[in-house]
Amino acid sequence: MNSPLTTTILQVLERAPQWVRHDLEAKDAVIRTRAEETLAAMISAELQDIDNQPAA
Repeated sequence: MNSPLTTTILQVLERAPQWVRHDLEAKDAVIRTRAEETLAAMISAELQDIDNQPAA
């Protein structure tokens, strides 16, 4: 479970703002969806940054 992908996702989750963490638990579907979409965008951006780094 320590693959680079898992590590990257865990790092993004650690940096997630408190409002995202809170809203992921919301009963209101609109609020929860907004948090899910924000978190997905954060993960996607991080993965794109990794893909755009030059090979070592």
